[in-house]
Amino acid sequence: MKLELFEFIDKTLKLIENKSDVLNKVAGELENFFTNSLFINDHFLNVHHRIKTSDSLKEKILRHNLYLTYSTPEELVDNLSDLIGFRIECRFMMDEEKIYRDILNLFNIKEEDGYYSNPLNSSIMLKLDDKQPQIQKNGFEIYKIDGRYIKNDVKVNFELQIKSMVNVFWGDIDHRVLYKNFNYMLTEDFFRDIMSSIKDSLAMIDRQLMLVYNHLNNMDASNSENNKSQFKALLSKIIHDVYIVRVRQEIGFVIDFKKPTDVIVDYIFNKAKSSTDNSNNYNDSFIKILNRLNQIGKNEITFDNYIEFEREIAIDDEFASRLGNIILNVINKDFKWNLFFKILFEIEESNNAEDFEGFISFIRAKICDGVQEMLKEKELDCALKDDIMSTIREYILELFEKSTNIDLINLCNIKSLNTAIKKTLRNIETYDDWLLSKPLLYNKIMEFCIIYK
Repeated sequence: MKLELFEFIDKTLKLIENKSDVLNKVAGELENFFTNSLFINDHFLNVHHRIKTSDSLKEKILRHNLYLTYSTPEELVDNLSDLIGFRIECRFMMDEEKIYRDILNLFNIKEEDGYYSNPLNSSIMLKLDDKQPQIQKNGFEIYKIDGRYIKNDVKVNFELQIKSMVNVFWGDIDHRVLYKNFNYMLTEDFFRDIMSSIKDSLAMIDRQLMLVYNHLNNMDASNSENNKSQFKALLSKIIHDVYIVRVRQEIGFVIDFKKPTDVIVDYIFNKAKSSTDNSNNYNDSFIKILNRLNQIGKNEITFDNYIEFEREIAIDDEFASRLGNIILNVINKDFKWNLFFKILFEIEESNNAEDFEGFISFIRAKICDGVQEMLKEKELDCALKDDIMSTIREYILELFEKSTNIDLINLCNIKSLNTAIKKTLRNIETYDDWLLSKPLLYNKIMEFCIIYK
């Protein structure tokens, strides 16, 4: 006959096993919530979670005499603070406080018993009245926050820790070498001295890494053009991550949409660019779009509805108008085109018709302006230049009619298309040269149709 203690443990483990599906679902929702809420911050890296294993729970029950504290397994599970554990990781030790401040700003609705909820998901609450960071038994500090998830008839406790890269490493050492090693008690002072020395060394490494990181950032900031490129790349990644997370949640799979978001960012920055080309405009645009994305992140986004326009699309330029009509024909048929304009329309704050017209004019300039500048420099008859440009436009429209793949508007592909056109036109000096080059030009442009069909 088993001791009552072990019967208690077996019943507790069985109870946890029966709740495994619920625990996994809650853990996934919480991990997504903290990732989506914090990823916009540069000091945030990622979120990891673990659900307490049977061995770990058994050890905890025995180590802390929990079978004496609680009368039933149900009572124990209801009061277990770290049934699910989450670790928010950041770069440096000083970033731990930044993450904690981000959490305080997010969880600002006071509930009972020292807990606070947030406006994005009222099911998630954190106990924020406790002093942070807490002092562990080993004497070192840690940001450790108790949490609750309550939704309908589901209630789960969890623990949230905030750790820098070196403290993640330190935690593994401390847990594996000391906490799991029952023999160290014989020489406890020696072990603690060694571990304290290791902790000091890791703190020094943290400071050195931060110096390197800040130095690289300052080097990048000293180069204006490089700074603009980095702004664009970072913003594109943020937009991509915000929407791809939503796409995955709604339709169940992830798509690679990085290059189209690069196009969106280039369009937005091009639109905001002033005649003075002041780099502060990039900073202002960057902050403005981040604020807009923060607002969007709080809204519900659906991807299965039609895009509608407030009025008829009206574009004066004939080429741009025809290109716009080609895209309008697929905007509610092709998922990627639909997603592209939904993102663009949501970020921009004017009406859909104006945004569409502005974007088509932007693409027309990207495709045609470079070629027109090249033709201006060539000593050709004006009528011949007009004929060449008109033919190029017709060929490009045919390209878009044959292939409506959104990759055609990717910035690198437009650049490649321009390069192919310019290379073909390079040796044209007479009308006869042009007649001989037309079939080659047509084939060069239509090659993109084959690649992006």
